Amino acid sequence: MLEGILRESIDKKALKSLRRDGYLIANIYAKGFENIHAAFKENEFIKEVRKKETLIFPVQVNGKSYDVVIQEYQRDPVANKILHVDLRVAVPGVVTKYFVPVVVNGIAKGIKDKGVLVQSKRRLCVKCASEFLPNSFVLDVSDLEVGQTLLVRDIKLPSNVQMVDADRVAVVGVVKAK
Repeated sequence: MLEGILRESIDKKALKSLRRDGYLIANIYAKGFENIHAAFKENEFIKEVRKKETLIFPVQVNGKSYDVVIQEYQRDPVANKILHVDLRVAVPGVVTKYFVPVVVNGIAKGIKDKGVLVQSKRRLCVKCASEFLPNSFVLDVSDLEVGQTLLVRDIKLPSNVQMVDADRVAVVGVVKAK
């Protein structure tokens, strides 16, 4: 389980000091839940996120354990280093918006015809309770020709999951190379 510390101060000087010591700044929140200002060792956080098998993973801050989902993160554009992460507590039975990653499988037929596979959405927003949250949407693109796309409406959803993104939005497609 990933263990973090509680930040006493949220001013700029304290943040710089924590980052210098190798910590990643995090906010943990949920609806009807008091925000927690935390910090995790950056390397430990990255290792834990890479080895997790589901979107929901446990963290421990100040002796209390929380099941969280990564809601958003911010990177330094120059150093490509993670600066900040927002973690949403996955409260069972409470319907909330989550971002679910899109995984592309297969090689599109259109690539052989001088096409390029373009993935315009890496994560899709869904609304559901945490116990029904899918780990990812796996899209098979092996039948896509040049000029064809898979839209949000083409994704099969579990019965208790509702899509927030518009159904006409393109997720992945094959375009003609220039």
